[in-house]
Amino acid sequence: MKKTSEKAVILVVIATGISSVVTQLLIIREFLAQLQGNEFVIALILFIWLITGGIGTLLARLVTKRLWRPTAGRFGWLSLSLACLPALQILIIRWLRDVLFIHGSSIGFYSTLGYIFFTVAPYCLLMGFVLPYSLFLLRVEEPDYPGTRIYMTDNLGDVAGGALFSFVLVYMFSPLQAVFLANLLLVAASCFLFVSIRRMYPAAFIGAGLVLVILLAGIYLEPATLAPREGELVHYKESRYGRISVHKDREQYTMFIDGTPVFSSQNLNMAEETIHYPLSQVSNPKNILLISAEGGIMAELQKYRPASVDYVELDPEVSHILFRFGLIKNIPGLNVINQDARAYLASSDKIYDAIVVNLPEPETFQTNRFFTGRFFELARSHLALHGVLGFSVQGFDNYLAEPQCQKISSLYNTVSDYFKYVLLLPGERIFFLCSDNPINADIPACLAEKSISTSYIGGFFYGNLTHERIVGLNNMIDPATPKNIDEFPQLIRLMFLQWFAKFSTSPHGFIAGLAVLLIIYLARIAREEFVLFSTGFMTMGSEILVIFAFQIFFGYIYLQIGLIVTVFLAGLLPGAWFGERMRGRGRLILALTDGLLIILIALFIIAVQHGGDRLPVAVFLIFGFVVSLTCGFQFPVALRLRGGDNPAATRAFSADLIGAAFGTLITSVALIPYFGIIWAAAGLIGLKLASIIVIATGYEKR
Repeated sequence: MKKTSEKAVILVVIATGISSVVTQLLIIREFLAQLQGNEFVIALILFIWLITGGIGTLLARLVTKRLWRPTAGRFGWLSLSLACLPALQILIIRWLRDVLFIHGSSIGFYSTLGYIFFTVAPYCLLMGFVLPYSLFLLRVEEPDYPGTRIYMTDNLGDVAGGALFSFVLVYMFSPLQAVFLANLLLVAASCFLFVSIRRMYPAAFIGAGLVLVILLAGIYLEPATLAPREGELVHYKESRYGRISVHKDREQYTMFIDGTPVFSSQNLNMAEETIHYPLSQVSNPKNILLISAEGGIMAELQKYRPASVDYVELDPEVSHILFRFGLIKNIPGLNVINQDARAYLASSDKIYDAIVVNLPEPETFQTNRFFTGRFFELARSHLALHGVLGFSVQGFDNYLAEPQCQKISSLYNTVSDYFKYVLLLPGERIFFLCSDNPINADIPACLAEKSISTSYIGGFFYGNLTHERIVGLNNMIDPATPKNIDEFPQLIRLMFLQWFAKFSTSPHGFIAGLAVLLIIYLARIAREEFVLFSTGFMTMGSEILVIFAFQIFFGYIYLQIGLIVTVFLAGLLPGAWFGERMRGRGRLILALTDGLLIILIALFIIAVQHGGDRLPVAVFLIFGFVVSLTCGFQFPVALRLRGGDNPAATRAFSADLIGAAFGTLITSVALIPYFGIIWAAAGLIGLKLASIIVIATGYEKR
């Protein structure tokens, strides 16, 4: 191949890496917005992305060997096809959500898996096909062209794409605008490739023009894809922490965050319960901390004439919109704090008469962190002796299902470690009132004593919250239910199981099926491929650990997901560069790097156990970089041990991707929900110990 064409191929590989990572991050954010911010969706996307990419890599060898020999023209057309798919993907994801499922309904695990697979798989198969195809193309003219060089070139594009997304696109552009800009580079690189081979000009440039039309059409159609079925879209913003939209239906405004309705202008009963249940227990509440808000909540707070109300809202865009659309009003003494509430409590020394938590169900790591022992400890340390903490979870009408009973039991057992008295009040939501002073369950009588009038509580409390219902609910608590702590988020496990129970399904069949496929695959691969499989597993398993730990301790993964992914990609390039220069030492290098990975995970366990949310963000990012650096070191060494030819390169790429896929899924769906962060990390150590045994008992292929 001519030198110009080689440079053109390299540029296409780099541009493909940029496009693929930006697309991956946009797809993750898109599904988070479509599926209520469920972090398990991140793992499912990465699993399908990697497993189908691995299949595409294997297909590349089969297809090019028997049917479709590599040519620069074909490579250019594949790249143009890859450039137009991301815009179509995002449009299809938005359109199919309400076509496949009932509008506004939740979606079960298997439906979510299928939805993600059919929208993501076509792009990932083609992407997995293109990378080895580029290597085979370069080897047509240069049979000894090193596979590690393509691995490093692709990684260079991946890192550039992650940085572009994390520092530019996420702040300045909408999803389909970002897709256009990221894939513009790939279209340009593909055109340069066609120019370098001096043929196919008319058809190639017509194809490139068609791709640009599709990308521009995506930008034009984007507003229509966000319009609600009912009412009108009056505000839309991709903030740093999630997708925010405000819908207007007649006179009612509703704010949605990541597809979930969280604020409404007409929800008087919830505003009254949220404020008056806890504040009725305090004789003269002067200083109040409000964590997030509810429509009409400030008007109810104002009835107590507090001296100060510190309203903490992580996303400044949310608080701005709430005031703009009149969902909450500005009252005397109100102080808006745009900060993570746990971080605020950890850095503040202010004492409050009441802390009111108004957050959604603890079904994601981001919200669960406000229902753990660490948060209750922080809250108790900021309450006066007569102070009260109030929070709520989803309620019930007549029957409390077993998973929900376990959820409130876990919460009760956790918060009881920090407060002498805990009372549960049933209803549409179950309210927890926590204090070191006795709690009066007769809320209307308490309010009457304070001369505070209410509409819903005054008229309906005695009819809905009878003494028998209150006593019955509090007697349902199971003292044996494990407590909810940061390192082992018990509620996440219960919510995960409840996700299946809600749709009368079970995760066990899925896990068993994956286990069978995994055993069959591992039985058919060589020792060096197992090392790469375990390395890919370790890389993505560690990435999932960091993503979930980051969400647990800091709570804003929507913003940081791009940075975390970029850091884990950034270490692979220098790691592969060093590994290429030391590949002659074979098994020794593999064993030493496996040992280093074990040490890194052990240090991660120690840091999480003793530091938790007191660790700086940089610790997690440095950990991710060093893990990926060490993992990148192993690829060229293992590839050399397998011989380095086309079949070896294909199987090496594939083993790395398939290992990464299983590492993503097993860590997120099995290890963390059932065993917690610490034991999940210990599981990764066990896998690398197995890898060392395989290396020690194997032999080098020369």
